[in-house]
Amino acid sequence: MTKSVARRVGVHEAKTKLSELLRAVDGGQEVEIMRNGRPIARLVAAAPRRRRAFGTDVGVFAVPEDFDAPLPDSELSAFGS
Repeated sequence: MTKSVARRVGVHEAKTKLSELLRAVDGGQEVEIMRNGRPIARLVAAAPRRRRAFGTDVGVFAVPEDFDAPLPDSELSAFGS
């Protein structure tokens, strides 16, 4: 899909023809929404989402052996009662 010159529409037309405008954006067009002759918004295609790569941080953090051990009284008192 190649990006073409922006199509300009008024707010009323944008509201009544949203589905058509979204198809145009999906086809590579940009759509500017105008109010009183000035652009106020631009519809552009969303960037594709990157796939998450699981397991890339393996070995970066290790859970300590005493992870679930009771906290010392000095630390517990900092939380109040």
